[in-house]
Amino acid sequence: MPTKCTVLVVDDEPYILPTLVALLSPEFRVLTAGSADAAEALFATHAIDLILTDQRMPGRTGVELLQWVRQHSPRTVRLLMTGYAELDDAIDAINRAHIYHYLMKPWRTEELLLTLRNAAERFVLEQSRDQLMGELRDLNLDLEQRVTERTRDLERANRELQTQAEELRRLALTDPLTGLFNRRAMDGLALAELKRHARYQNPLAMGLIDIDHFGRVNAEHLHPGGDAVLVELAKVLTGTVREVVDSVGRIGGEEFLVIARETSWDGAVGLAERIRAAVADTAIPYKGHVIRITASAGFAVAEGGFETDFVSMYGLAAAALSTAKKTGRNRCVIRRLEAPDPAEVH
Repeated sequence: MPTKCTVLVVDDEPYILPTLVALLSPEFRVLTAGSADAAEALFATHAIDLILTDQRMPGRTGVELLQWVRQHSPRTVRLLMTGYAELDDAIDAINRAHIYHYLMKPWRTEELLLTLRNAAERFVLEQSRDQLMGELRDLNLDLEQRVTERTRDLERANRELQTQAEELRRLALTDPLTGLFNRRAMDGLALAELKRHARYQNPLAMGLIDIDHFGRVNAEHLHPGGDAVLVELAKVLTGTVREVVDSVGRIGGEEFLVIARETSWDGAVGLAERIRAAVADTAIPYKGHVIRITASAGFAVAEGGFETDFVSMYGLAAAALSTAKKTGRNRCVIRRLEAPDPAEVH
């Protein structure tokens, strides 16, 4: 074997120990003890791989010693030898001490050496197995830790990707200047509300808001001034419409779209007038100046039970806005889809 195993030989007969030391020393590191108590003391100071003990000794028997070894040094391979071929002793040794081998005195040298070699080989194999199992446990723990860390990294990356995806979705549906919904988002909301209107037959209003003479604002204050006006108008509209119930978005230039759910003719009249008055009453500070604007509004109303579509609603609202512009601006025009000919002007 590459390294010598340590074997403890225990026997109370003085001539036995020197004989076994001489016999075993070429292949093993040999320790000796003359009693069970002396043997136990050696376990406190030495790492003992094999123990070979006589059965009949003064004080305690070899079986009792091996039983103690089994409890206090379970990895030590235990062997028992005796000059008395008693079956009961053998059974007792096997049951109590879990011995590896039972040898008879006087021993045959080749048998003794072969038995100890096999016992040493078993010890080395078990030691290697335990070492490999320990390394495997360490590898598994390391793997589990790496998997945990990797899983945590993947979860964090996934959350970041979800956040980025949500931000991209938000940006895809948001007007970058005002922070309102953009044309794409408002078109989607309008189609969804029209489906809801058709299913539940609830009234629905859709309005276009346009700043009057916006070109003059850009001409006098340049485009940064025009942008400041658009941002302020977005705040006014957001503060005027009903939270949760209504939606407002910028659909292009100075034009805004309002979708008013559960809103009939009278509700559309009141909403349009609130928007018009709020815009007219707003003073917009810009670089030491105050910019005042007005806005015109055109609303289309689909009463409950009246089937319509986005093209019809948007077209009627656009026509109403055009009428408001042509009849003096700073006005609201509201039209019903079931009766598109007459126009109500406020």
